[in-house]
Amino acid sequence: MTLPETPLAFYPVAVVAILLTGISKGGFGAAAGGLAVPILSLVVAPPEAAGIMLPILCAMDIFSVYAWRGRWSIRHLRILLPGVLTGIALGSLAFGILPVNAIRLIVGLIAVFFSVNKYFALTERLAARLSMSEQTPGPVTGAICGLFSGFTSTLAHAGGPPFAVYIYSQRLDKSAIVATSALLFCIANYVKLAPYYFLGQLSLSNLSLSLLFAPLVPLGIWLGIWLHKRISEKTFFQISYLLLFLSGVKLIWDALA
Repeated sequence: MTLPETPLAFYPVAVVAILLTGISKGGFGAAAGGLAVPILSLVVAPPEAAGIMLPILCAMDIFSVYAWRGRWSIRHLRILLPGVLTGIALGSLAFGILPVNAIRLIVGLIAVFFSVNKYFALTERLAARLSMSEQTPGPVTGAICGLFSGFTSTLAHAGGPPFAVYIYSQRLDKSAIVATSALLFCIANYVKLAPYYFLGQLSLSNLSLSLLFAPLVPLGIWLGIWLHKRISEKTFFQISYLLLFLSGVKLIWDALA
């Protein structure tokens, strides 16, 4: 296996990004692909970072879907999925026509929003407000949230916040929410393989890097399980999302410089 030429800093940065993703997914109940792409984009172009991460996330999805099999809400998946697929198409179009600096700016903005959202619980507050109405938000809201989720998932594997706005307002139990999230983003990630391939983001060089870092997938998930009982969720996310915020600010700075 011949590895592509990358900056020397790429390898330690990639190890940190992928382990954080696995730890979050394995021990703290979060699909944290949104952590990895902005961090990796500090050392390689965002489309390349997204392409390297996608096969790794697809591997993680298999474990998640198996663990939560049969507990998802088919009704809510049917509402969300058309919007998600439309968002994937729009995100793929953006990857195809926008210059790298524009993608870098968008990924940076997504990273900053993702981290600010986590610190201030913006999606949870919005979802709670929506759930207080007599009727829960319907298919139109679900389709809109799905569209934004698919778009941000395509560009930065960060579709969680738009999805959360809708799904947390539906008054589902926690298991159904986690299971629905696992299956929805599994479908989204495997659908993204097609446009990523045609856009050249699944090149042999990117796939070789994905394969190189594949052993970190079970290691990260195991570390997450091990850390689950040793550090609080709050401490883990404070550290992770501080890194994400700083990465987002740096990407915005580089894009506008």
